[in-house]
Formats: sequence, C-alpha cells, structure tokens
Amino acid sequence: MVHFVGAGPGAVDLITIRGQKFIEEADVIIYAGSLVNPELLKMAKPDCRVHDSARLCLYEVIDIIKDAEKSGEMTVRLHTGDPSIYGAIREQMDELDKLKIEYDYTPGVSSFCGAASALNLEYTLPGVSQSILITRMPGRTPVPEKEPTTIFFLSAGDIKSLEERLLKEGRDKDTPCAIVYKATWPDEKKFVTTLDKLALVAEENGITKTALIIVGDVVAPGKYDKSKLYDAAFTTGFRKGTDTDE
Repeated sequence: MVHFVGAGPGAVDLITIRGQKFIEEADVIIYAGSLVNPELLKMAKPDCRVHDSARLCLYEVIDIIKDAEKSGEMTVRLHTGDPSIYGAIREQMDELDKLKIEYDYTPGVSSFCGAASALNLEYTLPGVSQSILITRMPGRTPVPEKEPTTIFFLSAGDIKSLEERLLKEGRDKDTPCAIVYKATWPDEKKFVTTLDKLALVAEENGITKTALIIVGDVVAPGKYDKSKLYDAAFTTGFRKGTDTDE
C-alpha cells in the first residue's frame, strides 16, 4: 500500500494526525527533500528506509515503491503542503494504476493557508473578496492557456443557477465537473459528471448543502503533460538530467 501524504507548510505540528500515523508506521518513506521539513522524519521507525525524491526521477520513485510492494511493505510518499496543488501526484498514481498497486491520499495544510496564518488573514472577506485564484508564473515549465479549475464553496443550494451561469459565460457543456458531498466524512459522496448534467446529478442524489462543486478538465484530465520535476531528462538544483526519460 502507498499513502500519499501532505506534510503541511513547514511547522512539524501542522501535519495531520492521519499523516503522522502513516509516517510512524511506514517501512519506506519517499519525501520531497527540497521542501519537506526533515524534522518530520524523526517520527519514522528506526528501521524505516528514507529516500529523498529531489534526487530521483519519476521512474526511480516508482521502482522504490515496486520493491517495497514485493516485500509486502508500506510506503509513504511525503509531499510538501497539500499534494493536490503542484504536487505532480497524478503521474505517480497513473503509474501505480498500471502496476495495480493500491494507494490513497491524505490531504495536508497548504502553504497558502500557512501564509494566511502568518498574516492573521482572512482571504474571503464579505464585501471585499469572495474568490481565490491559485496560479503561478511561467518559467522553465509553461502555464497552459486554458480555463482555470474552479471550486465553488457555499453553492450547493442552487446548483441549477450555477450551471446556467457557467454555460452562459461560455463554458463548454461537456466540461468535466465533480460534486463532493461532506469530503472526508464517513458519509462522503462524490459524483463526476459534465456541466450540462451538474444540476441533474445533484437533484438525483439529494445534494443541497455541504458540498463542493469542482469545474474543469482536471476532474477527468485524459492526456496531460507530465511534470518536469521528476522527468529524468530535466536538470534541477538537486539532479543532473539525462537525454532520456527512461
């Protein structure tokens, strides 16, 4: 089993209780050494094998996991912050799917939440701001010119109006969407659909509150570009690239 775990923004005690438990039980830990606080590794068992992924490419990471699986061992893949944001986890999960290796994902406290803590800040002040756009500047890797992924809080009570608004604004009717009801609760429900069926799916499943609405191609990405971070041909400050991604 592989557990993808968000390590949080930096402070050791901002990892989740679940994430800490997995670190304490792990036989193998692969951690993002350039960003994750190394103090977290002190929670691991004395015989736990620890690997710094800053010096590894994607296939080297997968090879370590494969070896652990052959030995019946548990692996923690420890990412900084919350891995759903710039974590390059989808490509790792896809490789594990090919190998039929089971995995799950434990969310972490994102650095944008840590920044709010540092500033004693509320991002969504009534009458000032009700939206947050998370993005980055293009650098050695480009930023796609596509509609951004949009996550709607506090909107489950009128999903029909949300659907109509997005279609009117020009979103394609086949845009992938997800409804996540009571995320991480024992009675969590999740539904993946398209924009033109969003309200129908919500109605059929009695979703009227306590749900996030996620709109964008990442819900059902199909083909995508792999991260350069773990590309064997890509040189980083910790690893010299090769001429092949094998």
